[in-house]
Amino acid sequence: MSDIRERIMGILGRPQLSALATVTAEGKPWVRYVIAVSDDDMTIRIATFVGSRKVEQISKNPEIHLTCGVMNPAEMKPYLQIQGRARFTIDKQERHEFWNDMLKPFFDGPDDPKYGVVIIEPYRVEYCTPGIFEPEVWSA
Repeated sequence: MSDIRERIMGILGRPQLSALATVTAEGKPWVRYVIAVSDDDMTIRIATFVGSRKVEQISKNPEIHLTCGVMNPAEMKPYLQIQGRARFTIDKQERHEFWNDMLKPFFDGPDDPKYGVVIIEPYRVEYCTPGIFEPEVWSA
């Protein structure tokens, strides 16, 4: 694993409060907070409600942007700017594999018909270090 990929996974390797941007039907950006979780191959997953705006927006335009890594602005640390393509699924295996106790306040379990998963495949990640103008870039 390359050094930049290791540092990216150091951030993505734990659940992240993240800002997810999608594109509306009018071509405008729309941002909301989500909890993003990555696996070892940098595929990012987000739990969502089946009827959410993000699901509709992703179905029409899969291009997304995700910003994550800063949990406390008073302690600025490296953060990530991620470009990727997203898709939504209600596949039973995906929902069961992604299910965790953090989702219990929102869904009745992995078979809740309101529960789905957004899957993001990053194709460009900028590793941004506060105080350094140019980010390091990983690309697929």
